[in-house]
Amino acid sequence: MTPLTICLIDDEEGFVTTLAERLELRGHHPVVALTGEEGLSCIAEHAPHIVVLDLRMPGMGGMETLRRIRTTWPDLPVVMLSGHGGEAEIKSCLHLGAKAYLKKPTHIDTLLEVIHTALQAQRTTP
Repeated sequence: MTPLTICLIDDEEGFVTTLAERLELRGHHPVVALTGEEGLSCIAEHAPHIVVLDLRMPGMGGMETLRRIRTTWPDLPVVMLSGHGGEAEIKSCLHLGAKAYLKKPTHIDTLLEVIHTALQAQRTTP
């Protein structure tokens, strides 16, 4: 399996640090941002294969971060991973171009499966 650069954008520092460690143990290269603004800089600097984005964060929330990602990097796959969000928010994220929406907590293998599915779909989209 090819190592992936994965940008993790989440304000829960303990959660995102643990997630990054688990991804590293599986051979990937996670880069962490704790705010939406940091996330946009992280994407510009590291050119990740995919973004894993929290919905509710102080300052620029996940929905606005997703809008800005779509504006600047329209083909970059984004997976939403949040402990919050109802049906309307999930639909909005998917409408804005998120490839998937997972609820926290989710198993690392489930997240990686969704990441690989999103990347595969990206490769096969004309």
